[in-house]
Amino acid sequence: MVRQRYNIIPSLRRNLEYIGLKNTITCFFFQRLLRINSHVPWPVHISSIVVYPEKIERASWRPYPGHMPGCYIQAMNGIRIGENVRMGPGIKIISANHNTYNYEIHDEEKPIVIGNNCWIGANAVILPGVEIGDHTIVAAGAVVTKSFPEGDCIIGGVPARVIKMIGGYQSTNSNFTDPKRSDPNIILGEGSGEAQTQ
Repeated sequence: MVRQRYNIIPSLRRNLEYIGLKNTITCFFFQRLLRINSHVPWPVHISSIVVYPEKIERASWRPYPGHMPGCYIQAMNGIRIGENVRMGPGIKIISANHNTYNYEIHDEEKPIVIGNNCWIGANAVILPGVEIGDHTIVAAGAVVTKSFPEGDCIIGGVPARVIKMIGGYQSTNSNFTDPKRSDPNIILGEGSGEAQTQ
């Protein structure tokens, strides 16, 4: 899990690389000056809402849940997000439903788990207790009501079902990987202790 403590220079550099100068300035203005989504330590789009960000566990500094427009991320029961996850605009990740007999109470459920190398398409909805395995692509507009832990698949529809099985993820790009985590694409230089990419 990435701790939410901010070291301003590295986080600014990451924001510039990941979301660009314009979005970095816009997020800073709305989050830090106007205090919209100010409780979230990463950049969030003004039209997105992130609830209980302290219960979101990210395996790496990326992604920024809610940085795309129109997202609703509710982590009351927890959300665990793997490395190299892409999230489209308008997604909804909802970890707790209201109780059927008392709408003021939220039901307890397992945390939502999103594996490594996943892509959540625009306007997809992920509901409480769902586990999405590594390298799963959630099609735009899908409503995921059950788990797909096997991974390496494309899911879509309402409710979501497996549309197609696909091979394993093949990227060797480690530009956005946290250098403190072990990564097969990073090797240590002999005796120097410095990381080098292959």
